[in-house]
Amino acid sequence: MLDVEVITDPAAAVSVLDPIRNRLLAELTEPASAAALASRLGISRQKVNYHLRALEDHHLVMGVGERRWGGLKERLLVATAASYVVSPSALGRVATDPSRCEGRLSASYLIALSARAVREVGEMWSAARSKNNRPVTLSIDRTIRFRSPEDRAEFAKELATLAARYHDETDPDGRRYRLVAMAYPMPTDRA
Repeated sequence: MLDVEVITDPAAAVSVLDPIRNRLLAELTEPASAAALASRLGISRQKVNYHLRALEDHHLVMGVGERRWGGLKERLLVATAASYVVSPSALGRVATDPSRCEGRLSASYLIALSARAVREVGEMWSAARSKNNRPVTLSIDRTIRFRSPEDRAEFAKELATLAARYHDETDPDGRRYRLVAMAYPMPTDRA
């Protein structure tokens, strides 16, 4: 089971957003049969089977074996990932694009950059998995408390200088990476 799966197919995105199918995916972190899921969710086994087939058609669940229950054989299914995210590519031409956003300091631009990262890394990860590879990425997630707007501006300037210092356009064998640094006010914790 993957930690995260990026959904690129619009029909799969619609399928995972269905409340019953979404609940089934949440229940399938461990292998289970349709009968066991029906009992947990309080709906008929036939209805569960219908939704499981739809999820299986979109590669969101997969069979992992069978077990005998009395005189019957039950298929065991599990979700393909612990969690899912829908790629902007599933939205086609209406997906957000940083080039269509006004203002580099706007919330819409930050969201568009994040969406582009989901799309690009999701595509790269899918291609790498098909070749049994792992893409090399770098992630930093830190909380920074700036004393003033001037400190925030100075930090941004130093970060840009650091990126420029390590960028080498002359090396033909160098590997290009996309660096996106984001900063936004942290949500406040609510009791």
